Formats: sequence, C-alpha cells, structure tokens
Amino acid sequence: MSSEAGNKSSASAENVKTLLPGSTIGILGGGQLGRMMANAGSAMGYRFIALDPTPDAPCGQVSEQIVAAYDDRAAARELAKRSDVITYEFENVDADVAAMLMAESYVPQGSKLLYTTQHRLREKQAIEAAGVRVAPYSEIRSVDELHEAVGRFGTPCVLKTAMGGYDGKGQWVIRNEDEIAEAYETLSRAGVQLVLEQFIRFDKELSVIAARSPQGEIKAFPVAENIHVDNILHLSIVPARINEDVQREAERLAMRIAEGLGVVGLIAVELFVTADGELFVNELAPRPHNSGHYTMEACRTSQFEQHVRAVCNLPLGDTALMSPVVMVNVLGQHVEPLLALMAQHDDSAERLNVAPKVHLYGKKEAVFKRKMGHVNVLAPSTEAALEWIQETNIWKV
Repeated sequence: MSSEAGNKSSASAENVKTLLPGSTIGILGGGQLGRMMANAGSAMGYRFIALDPTPDAPCGQVSEQIVAAYDDRAAARELAKRSDVITYEFENVDADVAAMLMAESYVPQGSKLLYTTQHRLREKQAIEAAGVRVAPYSEIRSVDELHEAVGRFGTPCVLKTAMGGYDGKGQWVIRNEDEIAEAYETLSRAGVQLVLEQFIRFDKELSVIAARSPQGEIKAFPVAENIHVDNILHLSIVPARINEDVQREAERLAMRIAEGLGVVGLIAVELFVTADGELFVNELAPRPHNSGHYTMEACRTSQFEQHVRAVCNLPLGDTALMSPVVMVNVLGQHVEPLLALMAQHDDSAERLNVAPKVHLYGKKEAVFKRKMGHVNVLAPSTEAALEWIQETNIWKV
C-alpha cells in the first residue's frame, strides 16, 4: 500500500526526527491517558509537559503542566517552546491549534488525522478509502431525510452527532418511527451534522490498538473483546473469545487503516463481529485507548510505551501477550469498595491464582459513572479473571 497518505497527514520523510531519552514530550490534554503515557515515557528517560485547563490534572500530577484552555494559542506556543515533540492524548483537541503547532513545532501525528477522526462522516469516508468496511450510513440534514433513511435501514438504527459525544453521549437508538422527530430535534440542538447508522446485529465488540512509526513500521496488539454497560466500557477480555481467523483479520484491518490513514503513534480501531464472522469498523481513536489498558502488565510493551516509541521514531516494541488478562474499569461508584478491598488480604485472588493490578488516575471527585481508574486482572485464564471480578462484588455497586 502506498505511503503517500502518511506523508500528507503526518511528518514527511525528510522532516522526521528521532528523539532520544532526555527529550521533552509535550501533551495536548492532561487526563489519565497523558498520565499513563508520562509514567511509561518517564521510565525510559523522557520528560513531559501537559497543556490542560484543569489545575492539578491527572497528567499534571506526574509531569509539568500549563494550565490553559485547549484553544489558547499563547499557551500552545508556550507548550511548543518547552517541548521537543508534541502529541495529544484525546481527539477533541482543537484541530486549528494542532495545525498551528505543526507550522511552529514538531507534531509527527499531524493535524489531518485529528481533523478526520473528530468528525464521524469524515472518519467513515477515510475508513472506506482504506478499503475497510463500515456499517451502512447516511448523512442527515433534515427530519425528512431521517424518515427516508430510517425507511431504508429499518429499526433499530442509531442517529449520532458527527462531532463530540463519547460513552454513549450524542447518540439516539431509534427503535420505531414514532421516535424519529424527537431524536432529530434533540440531537440537532448540538448544531453539528448528523449521521444515521444501520444497526449491526453483532455477536461481539472488539478493538485492536495498532501503532505506526514515521518510517512506516506497524505493529498491532492482540485483539480485545469488549463489554459495555450503559454505553461505558466495562471489561476488555484478552485473548478475545473469537476464532483465530477473525483475530488475524481484525489485526490486519487495523494495520491497513494505520497505513492508509498515515497514522503516527497509536490508532484504536473498534469493530463489530457478526455471528458469521463478518467484521465492520465502528469507530477510530488516534491515541491510547481505554480498551488497550490491559497491555500495561499483560504485554511485553504497553500501549503507552509504544506511543512514545512511535512519536519519537524509535523501533516499535514487541506486542506479544504474556498472560491472559481482563481489564475492568473503575467508575466513581466503585472507588470506595475497591480501596476497602486493597486494605485487606484478598483470599479470592489467592485461591484463583490471579494478580489484580490497580491503576487509579488521581481525579479528585469520584463522580457516579466517571472513569476513575482500572484494574488489570492477570490470570491463568480469562475465566479465572472474570470469576475474581464477579466474586469481589465491587462492580455490582
């Protein structure tokens, strides 16, 4: 596959830099992904500085921080001045600021991929251009167009805002025609384009984290099987409970997207697999991803170290899985029971021969349904890890 797309959307070959430990990595965004990136990169000898509007943000607790809005150009220039390379930890960073930084600093990921993945219609078109299937979709510009598209796709189908929205926000599952007017009126208030997606009757939700360096080296992590509760990721199960052919194809599609979109750093590819093994890409995220947190202890290289390696143009690390693992998210309502469990001897872990590895993000308020951390449960089998999660009662709160 041609690398032309990569040269257009990220650092061109003649501008590629190799940044060795001792360099400073600037991060647009100071949340938990930046925090874990800084922890991984600091162990390698890199320094970090984050730009985030929240004082004492999770990343700011383990690195330097500039407290300013994401669209504050003066603050962004200060970040550039103090950094040797700039990356981002979530895709809702202002794309215009990223484009400005490209002209004034070194941003190997570029702004084109950010611009593409911030908008669902552009993202779907880019995935299709890479030769990968997405669920049938239609741009919606009026309630009449929505009626027509629902008639074509049938119900249920999913209306989404083209920009913004996460963890189930910015979308409406239309289950019958009586909901069409209300769904359109509610989501159109966001003032952005809308897209209707045909509902895929999937057997499982999967994701693959792929990494690509500026030189074109690509590696994929093992496929994760993801389970959501109330539209928020609850579990990532690795190895995924799928056959080898589906696993190989999911990894191949992720690497094809990474190449086709000219990714530098990480790309998270979320997929649906149907009962007969068909794969459809659902969404992309050009950054470390919640469903890749399992790599922190279970793989030879974590997704965070891999991202640092990619943006600094080091050889990519080995992505091999060392242990079966289940990642379980810790939401606000889970923090207190988890802390209570940590303070006592864990008989269940000992009996099941599992090793729960706790990661808390340093957020001040444990708000209901807010992501506060995660636990990677290393185990002799994913069944043993799932049994430990069930027995703790933490996630029944």
